Amino acid sequence: MKALIAMSGGVDSSVAALLTKEKGIDCIGCTMKLYEAEDTDLPPTDGKTCCSLDDTEDARSVAFRLGMPFYVFNYKEEFKDKVMSKFAACYEKGMTPNPCIDCNKYLKFGKLHERAEVLGCDYVVTGHYARIEKQGDEYVLKRALDESKDQSYVLYNLTQELLAHTLFPLGELTKKEAREIAEQHGFVNANKPDSQDICFVPDGDYATVVEKITGRTPEPGDFVDKEGNVIGHHKGIINYTIGQRKGLGLAMGHPVFVCDICPENNSVVIGENEDLMKREVLVKDFNWISGKTPAEPMRCTAKTRYRMKDQPATIYPMEGGGARIVFDEPQRAITRGQSAVAYDGDVVLGGGVIE
Repeated sequence: MKALIAMSGGVDSSVAALLTKEKGIDCIGCTMKLYEAEDTDLPPTDGKTCCSLDDTEDARSVAFRLGMPFYVFNYKEEFKDKVMSKFAACYEKGMTPNPCIDCNKYLKFGKLHERAEVLGCDYVVTGHYARIEKQGDEYVLKRALDESKDQSYVLYNLTQELLAHTLFPLGELTKKEAREIAEQHGFVNANKPDSQDICFVPDGDYATVVEKITGRTPEPGDFVDKEGNVIGHHKGIINYTIGQRKGLGLAMGHPVFVCDICPENNSVVIGENEDLMKREVLVKDFNWISGKTPAEPMRCTAKTRYRMKDQPATIYPMEGGGARIVFDEPQRAITRGQSAVAYDGDVVLGGGVIE
């Protein structure tokens, strides 16, 4: 057997490489070059993202230590087209996207699997904290055993074909155990901090990045209340997201929140916390990981943000590939552009983008 190991330069993918090699699998290490600040007018990375300048050399060092061939694949144009441009377009439409999900879909589990096939590899291996199991004739995606590190939410686009040719060696480890393994083997990145930010937004200033990607300055507009009355003026809709309270510049005498963003008339709707509570969410392009859309509604738990705890709900498959999720209890700040992911216990049923 032969595997292509996606090595970001971080400790997780390095340990994934080691564990795969220890299984007797013939391994090739690779780093995907997706983004470099010097290629754009965007801020430089500072080590808190997955694409800082030293990462490739860290990955190369580990691959050399493990006796693996190592390659750097340049996918910067694809990343710009499929991830960065889409990210900016979503913000201009009043949505809040999750670019890491698109990066997984189009690059790590798209382009990389294509490259693995060309190289004659049976598997692509990554350092994601999730599990793949085969149950009968079907592959299932499950949460990691370490719930605090579980990344199954960002993997909902995986298909049966991809699951059959993917390995997640860290799915049954804790982060502490992964670091201990890295230290035992003298990896240069054993104590490297986790990447925390979007690689092309290392300082968290989304609006500035959107302006630089598009070359457009957002038009100021009106803050309005639920009745449409103008209560102030905003700096451009790309500066706001559903549930936001800080940075509004409104003196209302009590806390107020962004409840809706309306690109059609360039307004931002302001309301109370209770206005953010909703039970129902419509999801487009829902990917059922089993490859089979259920004929009937089914009970599940679901989450609409990466960090939230999934909540009891019922999912209703819809014609055209969408789904409607109705939560038992209202959920706060359900946001267009984010993803809704449904679970049956530890098993990921699937997910899609919130409309």
